Amino acid sequence: MKPSLSKQAQVWSVFDAQCPTRLVLNRIADKWTVLVVSSLEGGTKRFSTLRREIGGVSQKMLTQTLRGLERDGLVTRTIYPSVPPKVEYSLTPLGRTLVSLLDSIRVWSETHIEEVLKAQTIYDSTDTSSLGSNISFERDAPKAARPST
Repeated sequence: MKPSLSKQAQVWSVFDAQCPTRLVLNRIADKWTVLVVSSLEGGTKRFSTLRREIGGVSQKMLTQTLRGLERDGLVTRTIYPSVPPKVEYSLTPLGRTLVSLLDSIRVWSETHIEEVLKAQTIYDSTDTSSLGSNISFERDAPKAARPST
């Protein structure tokens, strides 16, 4: 399904395998996108500030995420002519439309993590060898991300 430039309204569906909305869904459902947009909600920031604020993101991944967001019209990159070059990132008006949606996902995650971890523990304690991978947030998360008890 290719985008049409005609004046006729295009009907998009993420359930259509060829629909470009799948690419948008893939972008906004990415954990790094959620964190970058949440960080930029507070205003314009430099790359180094974003990297410090977003724990665990590599330079390469942050660069890729910012480039993708810029390509999709969600983030603007401003380069200032100085030595060394100064580059700042900010949300576009379109990017700002994602803030409340992604903030809701973040809040849901923080609110329900204990329930998810409990469900994982129960699931992992049963015989699931025939069901595939046993990926666990608790087991696979960095120790610093786990709440202290």
